[in-house]
Amino acid sequence: MTSTADLVRLRQARDRIDREYAQPLDVPALAHGALMSEGHFSRRFKEAFGETPYSYLMTRRIERAKALLRRGDLSVTEICFAVGCTSLGSFSSRFTELVGESPSAYRARDHGPGAAIPACFAKIFTRPVRNREAGPAARGIA
Repeated sequence: MTSTADLVRLRQARDRIDREYAQPLDVPALAHGALMSEGHFSRRFKEAFGETPYSYLMTRRIERAKALLRRGDLSVTEICFAVGCTSLGSFSSRFTELVGESPSAYRARDHGPGAAIPACFAKIFTRPVRNREAGPAARGIA
């Protein structure tokens, strides 16, 4: 069972990922900030939030990349580095894994119908889901 103090530190680590996703973050640094060993931090983070810290970080980076790709004014390479990834190949592979299509294919798609949706709602419906077969309930859609 995770203590209240641990939950506070885990939430702070998650908030740090949300703020600093484009910075070079890694599990050892996040664990150190949460005053936990790497293994304990990873287990408790997954227990609290349903995914590993690294997976959460990459999901956050891909969410931001999707927004930048929809905007259309940066190259895929520029977006890769802007969201904190250091390898275009790894970025493209992870993007394709989470989104179901390559960054270039995603950019080429018409995003016009979603343009009128406020960003806070678009984020909910466009959040990458690791398991593409997950139904609407897994994506937070009732």
